[in-house]
Amino acid sequence: MEVYIGTKIIEAAPAVRKGGKVYDLTWPIPRSMEPEEPGYRVRYPDGYESWSPKDVFERAYLPVTINPDLRTEAPSISQQMVDDFIRETEVITMGGKTTVVRAILRNGFEVVESSACVSAENYDEALGAKICMEHIKDKVWMLLGFLLQTAIHGVK
Repeated sequence: MEVYIGTKIIEAAPAVRKGGKVYDLTWPIPRSMEPEEPGYRVRYPDGYESWSPKDVFERAYLPVTINPDLRTEAPSISQQMVDDFIRETEVITMGGKTTVVRAILRNGFEVVESSACVSAENYDEALGAKICMEHIKDKVWMLLGFLLQTAIHGVK
């Protein structure tokens, strides 16, 4: 099973429900005329297992990818998770020497950063956008870290 985070940490495997039974996608699924409903088989920390429809599950949980730069396989935030959490960006130039980047995250939250230079002759929008994106990714890393910390330890 893969590891996911929401407001709690769980394990889950893509699965289908057919005829009231749940089958992981790696298991043999019996042929029948009964429809298959896509979703996830979910295991909670206490061992309880349940079924979640695909759309409900994917709205609530984010896959955790192991950070290859760490010496542990404990749940952590990876650069891939940060990059994948940024859904779209908008870059504009203001006043001839200021770059503003607005990033919209997967959950609809927006992060805005700006960078500017002293002289308009030295202005480069691409460089300004790169600087802004570094700051935005740092913030997303912190936000995902907060989410993971909450998933692991709750809000005690």
